Amino acid sequence: MPSPPPTSSPPQLNDTSDVSAERRFREAEDRLREAVEELQRRQRSARQLHQPPCDHADESCVANAIGNLCQSFLLSYGVRVGIGILLRAFKLARGKSYSSLLDLKNSKALDACYIVFRVFDFVEGMMGQDFSRLAQCAYNSAKSKNKFHLWGSHWRHGDSLLFSLACAQVMYAFVMRPESLPKSYQDFIQKTGPVARPVYKAVRDCCRGSRVDVASLSAFLASKKGHNSVKLEEFPSIIPCSIIHPDTNSCLAHNSKAASATFRKTFPLYFSLTFVPFVVLRLQKFMDAPVRTCWLAVKGAVRSTSFLSAFVGIFQAVICLHRKVATKDHKLVYWVAGGMAALSVLLEKKARRGELALYVLPRAGDSLWYILVNRHFLPDIKNAEVALFCACMGGIMYYLEHEPDTMAPFLRGLIRRFLASRISNPGTTSNRSASYSYLQALDAMKKPKLQDNRDAETSASEKYNIESIPGL
Repeated sequence: MPSPPPTSSPPQLNDTSDVSAERRFREAEDRLREAVEELQRRQRSARQLHQPPCDHADESCVANAIGNLCQSFLLSYGVRVGIGILLRAFKLARGKSYSSLLDLKNSKALDACYIVFRVFDFVEGMMGQDFSRLAQCAYNSAKSKNKFHLWGSHWRHGDSLLFSLACAQVMYAFVMRPESLPKSYQDFIQKTGPVARPVYKAVRDCCRGSRVDVASLSAFLASKKGHNSVKLEEFPSIIPCSIIHPDTNSCLAHNSKAASATFRKTFPLYFSLTFVPFVVLRLQKFMDAPVRTCWLAVKGAVRSTSFLSAFVGIFQAVICLHRKVATKDHKLVYWVAGGMAALSVLLEKKARRGELALYVLPRAGDSLWYILVNRHFLPDIKNAEVALFCACMGGIMYYLEHEPDTMAPFLRGLIRRFLASRISNPGTTSNRSASYSYLQALDAMKKPKLQDNRDAETSASEKYNIESIPGL
């Protein structure tokens, strides 16, 4: 019988050829990738040696720094002047003379220039603010990496609790240790509240067991109309309500009057602080929707003013309530009163509570630091606030560049608005080389095939010795 015709090569050999070709193709891709990466490394080294590392290629570093300085000054100057003019407009509406609106001797516009030459007068206050912001960034960074978190940080009203503790220390310091607070902060609390300065001094002397200045207290009470005579003692156990609010005999009426008076006094300030920065920093949005901007400013000012008015009313109510049930005063009463009054922050928006807490916290920290140093529990280091201020600013700029998500949105937006450099406004405008684009496209094509190739290679290696097949 004739022999059968010769058959073609087995299909297994064809499969082996396809797998080996695919493997050689992948090896070629890997070598090409290594070559492209080496080329990129050489290009980066060349740019570092022959080109400036900054992104402002069209101008020098000095010119860029001076431009940022001028822009920041003009923005802050505009905010300062706008707030001053708007506050004077409110005074004009209350019946002041029209000429006071343009009175240059008292104008806040001149204060804006004067502030530039008194930077170190503000370093201590700025140091506290920067330290709290840096602590916030560091804590958020550690928490996001599951390295550290505070007990109670997940609480819904943790920010309100922090604000309450800070206010407790501030109000205690205002009554018992006013020298531990900045003069401007003392004046703000004094003008906002309804209790006169001589009365606070008498309360302070009473709590310390010192002699009360009866002469100055009598002169203050004599200036009040309708005040009933009260027997004053040099060493009283407690200052009664009849001296704290001599204008009225009713504590409830006094507290209601104090809250309403606070609202009238602080609404122009809060409206200015809400309206002017929005107009100066977001002028285009204001031009697009001026009515909406005014409405949001009014609504925000009413909410913030209501919070502060409630704070004053609750603080005074706690003090009056203590005098109804106790016969001896104690300095811790004012710490507790400040903490309870701070619960009025719940009237504010959730996002604002944390900002308020971080605003008051440095004041409380400064006061506590002063008291501890004064009592020789901590050493007094000269110019320590300047060094700490520099360190805190360095830390804040580090987090702005490398971990911006750890910063509060308000602070991040504010810094990026004032700093016009690309370090604070990162974008996607940087040019990518052709090699970079090739690597990205190569990864995109290779990922969908990766699993299939691995499966084919595994099945082939079970049947044949892949190492025996030569490469390129």
